[in-house]
Amino acid sequence: MVKQETKQEVVLEAKKMEEKENEMSVMDLPGVGPATADKLSVSGYEDLMSVAVATPGELVEASGVGEAAAKKIIAAARAAMKMGFESGTEILKRRQKIIKIPTGAENLNALMGGGFETGAIVECFGEFGSAKTQIAHVLCVQCQLQNPEAHAVFIDTENTFRPERIIQLAQGAGLDPEKVLGNISVARAFNSDHQMLLAEKVGDLVKKQKLNVRVVIVDSLTAHFRAEFIGRGTLAERQQKLNKHMHELLRVADSHNVLVYVTNQVMSDPSVFFGDPTKSIGGHIVAHASTFRIYLRKGKKGSRVAKLIDSPNLPDGEAPFFVETSGLRDV
Repeated sequence: MVKQETKQEVVLEAKKMEEKENEMSVMDLPGVGPATADKLSVSGYEDLMSVAVATPGELVEASGVGEAAAKKIIAAARAAMKMGFESGTEILKRRQKIIKIPTGAENLNALMGGGFETGAIVECFGEFGSAKTQIAHVLCVQCQLQNPEAHAVFIDTENTFRPERIIQLAQGAGLDPEKVLGNISVARAFNSDHQMLLAEKVGDLVKKQKLNVRVVIVDSLTAHFRAEFIGRGTLAERQQKLNKHMHELLRVADSHNVLVYVTNQVMSDPSVFFGDPTKSIGGHIVAHASTFRIYLRKGKKGSRVAKLIDSPNLPDGEAPFFVETSGLRDV
């Protein structure tokens, strides 16, 4: 009888493989010396994965090497990362590292299959006051309730982060408010370029500062893009830039096994005569890049309703909940 591997053994094996890959750095790639490595680092190419998924043109622009040398560097990085096909069994083993972060409301947890999962982008969109930012604050606290050493990153584009709210939620969860606030890194983004730069800097918090980042919040995702790119003539440029930002967030989620939670604004679709005309900003670019999509709306008697409208493995459904001083509560 074949002995079945326990979850702990699978996690240890995955960790050993990850440590082995991390032993090799960009400096070990052929044709990359200290000067080239510094140039690549400044442009955001600090690990093998970022180099492996880059194009030769991007490396040429970032480091100044020739196109042939850039192709050689990329090929070596891909070989080191073993970027080929793998079996479903290997992917299942890797998914054992996924962590489900609860919200405090059992209905919402059940809707999300036990909680918001790491290694994915969760997009929540809805009108003002639908609890998008409240859930963001809750996740910052709940990840620390699950693991006291966990760290949250909050990229604030609309001046919505409130430490007073974190204190209320921490007290409601029975945690030390001062310690909880100390484990949250907040940065105010003043335009779309700054927002994209902050997303790229999350890797530095994990690698250089050795922080156990579990949650990355972007509140809100599209506010700056919506303000800076006005009119149909700028739509293509806006979507291209937004696409690049979403893929960077997806890389952060996948590379560091963190939950990326983004809030999104909405608009009213004038072509809809019957039903709900609410439509999220960002179109198909944001929709396709998000792993899970949740539509939040106001319910009866002050409640909120979360509707899961897109997921790779969970059925569509709804979960009503209340937002209270101490956190989220089931209806």
